[in-house]
Amino acid sequence: MLSAFVRAFKTPDLRKKILFTLAIMALYRLGTHIPTPGVDYGLVQQCLNTAELSGNVLGMVNLFSGGAMVQLSVFALGIMPYITAAIIVQLLTVVIPRFEQLKKEGQAGQTKMTQYTRYLTIGLAVLQASTLVTIAREPARLFGAACTSVMPDEGIWTLSLMVLTMTAGTGLIMWLGELITEKGVGNGMSLLIFISIAAGFPAALGAIYQSSVTTFVLVMLLGLVIMTLVVYVEQCQRRIPVQYAKRMIGRRQYGGTSTYIPLKLNMANVIPIIFASSILMLPSLLANFNRPTEAGATAPGWVTFIDRFLSMGATGSGTHWLYMILYAAMIIFFCFFYTSVTFNPTEVADNMKRYGGFIPGIRAGRPTAEYLEYVINRITTPGALYLAGLALIPLIAFNVMGVANFPLGGASILIIVGVGLQTVKQIESQLQQHDYEGFLR
Repeated sequence: MLSAFVRAFKTPDLRKKILFTLAIMALYRLGTHIPTPGVDYGLVQQCLNTAELSGNVLGMVNLFSGGAMVQLSVFALGIMPYITAAIIVQLLTVVIPRFEQLKKEGQAGQTKMTQYTRYLTIGLAVLQASTLVTIAREPARLFGAACTSVMPDEGIWTLSLMVLTMTAGTGLIMWLGELITEKGVGNGMSLLIFISIAAGFPAALGAIYQSSVTTFVLVMLLGLVIMTLVVYVEQCQRRIPVQYAKRMIGRRQYGGTSTYIPLKLNMANVIPIIFASSILMLPSLLANFNRPTEAGATAPGWVTFIDRFLSMGATGSGTHWLYMILYAAMIIFFCFFYTSVTFNPTEVADNMKRYGGFIPGIRAGRPTAEYLEYVINRITTPGALYLAGLALIPLIAFNVMGVANFPLGGASILIIVGVGLQTVKQIESQLQQHDYEGFLR
């Protein structure tokens, strides 16, 4: 592995790409610490010192922003608006015929859909920035009752400037991600999410170590087991063999080759966890806006019910089993739902039939589509159960070991491992290209 790193930095063009990627990632991390105009950075740090964010309703958004959201920085929204926009555009391909047509047009259609994603990202950024600024006007809802103020001036011009700055920060993040994809190594957006999540690991592990060395050792051992399992499952594939018949076009013979359709065990990746978390956040978000901020005030009964049964450990007594059951059930449902949206067996079967391909022992056309659907359902079932179990690990760790911010489980470890594997494979493929020399040097 060390020799591979040395060879990567000895290759001029690959070294240039790696250094460019690292520079963009450093610039992104710098932006997460630059406060938005109108926010008192000192007051924000004081609130952070007394805040309890482990079970906060905005915890996942803060995770994807690398902690920039609670600091109300220029990159407070992080990459979340782009992720949401990309998911919405992908789902709309099933509903809107125009989007479905663009998806089939190849590179030109993909460019148009990317443009739509950018426009939607800016719109969502304006909406999310306005929501965050509204919450920041009453910081007790974001940081806890001990925090009373983070903005000296709450005039309309100051609030508008904050929304504009956060929206511009989202646009800049989107541009930085595309720069990495074009001129660097790996997928830019994925790497920015990777660095955002990885940035929180040292602080989380340090807090566990300070609380108990024994718990820290158990967490590290458990994290090693989880990481090994995730790497194994993410590399699992069901390869369906495909044979292409020989065809004569003019004087040339085409086809006669054998290939396969790779079907991953977890085809939906981290999307079901995001969907389920977002939906289960809505009751807590609604309760947050109706919870009294005055000392000694009593919350309404339905707010108390949500805090006890439908919140992610917000009461400090752990996460209720009802929340965990709903969370797991929604992840399993969205896993099947998203897989059915992204993989269309009928379309795959039609394309195979059009180019003379067939699965050995299966007739082309409708029988092939039914067979593919049968295989997809069989491999999605263990994949959905694996994803639900992985998402429940931080909640179980909180209930059993008292670890409020378990960093090596759920969506974070899935993204870290997935992006890491993808980036390493891309670097390895470029190294292999340089190992082959032609006749002329």
